[in-house]
Amino acid sequence: MTRKARVTAPAGQKTGHVVRDSAFGLASDLLDPVVALTNRIWSASSVNPALIEMLRLRNARTVNCTVCKATRYEEARRDGMTEEKLAQVADGYQDSDLSEREKLALEFVDTYLKAPAGAGPELLTRLRGHFSDRQIGDMAVALTTFHAMSRCAVSLGGMPESLPVFSMSVPPA
Repeated sequence: MTRKARVTAPAGQKTGHVVRDSAFGLASDLLDPVVALTNRIWSASSVNPALIEMLRLRNARTVNCTVCKATRYEEARRDGMTEEKLAQVADGYQDSDLSEREKLALEFVDTYLKAPAGAGPELLTRLRGHFSDRQIGDMAVALTTFHAMSRCAVSLGGMPESLPVFSMSVPPA
């Protein structure tokens, strides 16, 4: 069953770019910098793609973006990310087999999404024990970008209730 779209994708020529061919394509001039930023997050971040994928998926599951939850990026797979590891990104990850560094990154996501004021000195101290200031900044920009796009996608509506997992590369800018 498909939920009713509140905004529909632009009519006409499809570009083959998953974001541009969605309702986001209606604001193509505004979308260009976001697409470029997303490409930079995956290509120039000081954080490895596998960890970026974990941040992205934790956000997707929290926001409940069907498309985002089903998407797996080839960049992360090439970096060693597996479905078994991504399954641990669910609630209860604190008791999983993930590394302390990965659990801390997911705690950063949860704090950002659920209680941003809770990102106090204690969390920052623990983050700095595993990540450089640049890496913390890169994770924050990646998370902010993923969060904005997934929230917007959910608010536009029209997503199916579920999708099978599928892989794709980051679309070019």
